[in-house]
Amino acid sequence: MAVVPVYRMITLPDSNIYLQTDLYKNMTGRSPIEGEKVTIIISKKETARKDLGSESFYPIGVSGRIIEISDQGYVLVHLSTRVNLDEIYFYPDNTIELTVSRREEINDLDEQEAMAKLAAIKHELSSFSKGFEWGEALRNYIQSWNTIGDIGAGMSPWMSESNEERYALLAEDSKKLRFEKLEAMIYQNLELLRVRLKAQSVQHQNNQKLYHEQAIRKQISYLQKELDELHPEELDDIRKLELKIENAGMNETALKEARKLMNRLKAEGTDGHESGLIMDYLEFASSLPWKKEPLKEIDLSEAEAILDADHFGLEKVKRRILEQIAVMRLKKKQSGSILLFVGAPGTGKTSIGQSIAKALGREYVRVSLGGIHDEADIRGHRRTYIGAMPGRIMDGIHKAGVSNPVMVLDEVDKLSASFNGDPASALLEALDPEQNFSFTDHYMNVPFDLSDVLFICTANTIDTIPEPLFNRMEMIRFQGYTPIEKKEIAIQHLLPKALESAGLGKEDLTLENGVIEQIIDEYTREAGVRGLKKRIDTLCRSAAIQLVKGTTSPIEVKKEQLREYLDMSPIHQKLVKDSAEPGVVTGLAWTEVGGDVLYIETMKTNGSGKLTITGQLGDVMKESAQIAISLVKSMYPEQATQLEHQDLHIHVPDGATPKDGPSAGITLTTALASLVSGISVSPAIAMTGEVSLQGNVNPIGGLPEKLMAAQRSGVQKVFIPADNVDDLNDVAEEVKDQLTIIPVHTVSEVLHNLSLE
Repeated sequence: MAVVPVYRMITLPDSNIYLQTDLYKNMTGRSPIEGEKVTIIISKKETARKDLGSESFYPIGVSGRIIEISDQGYVLVHLSTRVNLDEIYFYPDNTIELTVSRREEINDLDEQEAMAKLAAIKHELSSFSKGFEWGEALRNYIQSWNTIGDIGAGMSPWMSESNEERYALLAEDSKKLRFEKLEAMIYQNLELLRVRLKAQSVQHQNNQKLYHEQAIRKQISYLQKELDELHPEELDDIRKLELKIENAGMNETALKEARKLMNRLKAEGTDGHESGLIMDYLEFASSLPWKKEPLKEIDLSEAEAILDADHFGLEKVKRRILEQIAVMRLKKKQSGSILLFVGAPGTGKTSIGQSIAKALGREYVRVSLGGIHDEADIRGHRRTYIGAMPGRIMDGIHKAGVSNPVMVLDEVDKLSASFNGDPASALLEALDPEQNFSFTDHYMNVPFDLSDVLFICTANTIDTIPEPLFNRMEMIRFQGYTPIEKKEIAIQHLLPKALESAGLGKEDLTLENGVIEQIIDEYTREAGVRGLKKRIDTLCRSAAIQLVKGTTSPIEVKKEQLREYLDMSPIHQKLVKDSAEPGVVTGLAWTEVGGDVLYIETMKTNGSGKLTITGQLGDVMKESAQIAISLVKSMYPEQATQLEHQDLHIHVPDGATPKDGPSAGITLTTALASLVSGISVSPAIAMTGEVSLQGNVNPIGGLPEKLMAAQRSGVQKVFIPADNVDDLNDVAEEVKDQLTIIPVHTVSEVLHNLSLE
């Protein structure tokens, strides 16, 4: 006897089943023999032969005999009797033996009624088969079924019932109930097949309709293209716009939006109330550079030469830019870190952006952010608003005409929030490399890839830049220029440009030796060269007037003529005083336009210990003044007793100018120490640094600019915090050569050096 495990099959007494010959051999371990007795057992799960065990089977099987072995690879088994599986034995040669007992049935089936139902089922199946190409063969197969068990076995592969539900038929002892359950299954699955085939037919018809429509559209598109090529002069505005959209290289989302609006425009026509808005949008969108620019080979030596030719000095800045360019070349990427240039006006922050674009062989575009207080200026207005327009970022991309320009965002420190939103927050998405590959302008309403744009931001100070925005940028400081650097910049860059701008040749205007130095010293007061440029432009315009009036070329400008040519008096430079007074000390300050000297004046008068602070000082400097008073009282206890019966006045001149920042503590303390001790401090001695209540001198910022201001004002000796010694590397040698710089750790060191202790 052969034992064959099966899964998800309907196996009932008085029915025929077909088994694949290969499956039979695999499950029994031998070839089938006609007439051999076979027992079918039902697996609970679909399990490999080697993993089967006695608990893998349901307790009821069905036995029969092999009645035919087909040449087509099938074994026909006639099932006759249900059996109980009493024992199951597994052998190493992959065979199974059973101990079984006959399972009795309840013979309550009305044979005549059953035959009538069987005939009805076969008729229904035959009718169902008429809709298939192979329906004739299927009907012959249906007619060979003699019992409902034959039908169940034949339909078993297409029935949806689970393995447990199929086994439940075999386990049913009542022949009548078994017939009725199987009959219900057959009709139910037949209906499911009808629904499935109908859905497939409908889907097929829809697909055919879609394919047909696509074929027609393709043909129309081809014919339209032929007509456009034959008669390009006959294209109307809508057709031209449509062709422009198709050739713009938009991403999938943008193209879908553009086509949707184009269809609306075609439906409304050019006279529709929205046609103007739609056409403006489509014109803008289709003009954007959607296609990525190919990578260009970067010549680092050529880039260095361009930066040196365009800008004198700024060695550290140019080195950092070359590092960025080198990284871009190695990584084969269009962009890199977002650079933030910080420095005084006129130090070359914006113009060096043009040089970077030239060095990279890219387009340059400048976006001014000064005074922006509306988020829509960055991200655009939604098209539902009247007068909607794209934001400045997308407008800059549109003007550049390429996807990888060098974009300078000027005056990022001048952004301000309002009830219209926070533009700095809106700028985050554009600058963040983790997000800007899908930047969405409100006007566009579709993503645009900004990842290839090299963003460069400029600012005069970092104090007003929001922290989240500042963290996404790498700061590069632009120090002020020394007089020697200003002279070279004027000769190499400013004067040639001014001559060209005024329509003069090089031979039309000559400057006496020392003229440029005098302009720098007496007619400008700045860290950059913007004022110097204006003065040189004025000289060239004055020369142009003389040439037009008939003066013989060349025109020579002498130093004594500067006041007449420039039509202004020399600027009063803040030079150190000649005489020293107790209570007055020279300090150094940093401003947005560079460094400056800062005088601290103190005075005591008869009174009741009242403190007065004037000079438009901020909260930080007021706190520094309080700390300085406490320090002086602790260092000079005898004089401090006298202060209880005197009013103390601290004043910083130039009261119209707001002054604040953590760098005046050492100056305030020294001024008060000079006041109470009666010992004066030379005005040629300046200092900068903040102090703590323990008397320590803390580090400050802006040291290069402060030392430059000290040198410019005639200071000879400067006290600086010891922690700022490393910052001296950023100070020009010509400045350090003219100053005696003394690093200090405590206030006591300063007072001792000045003989105030």
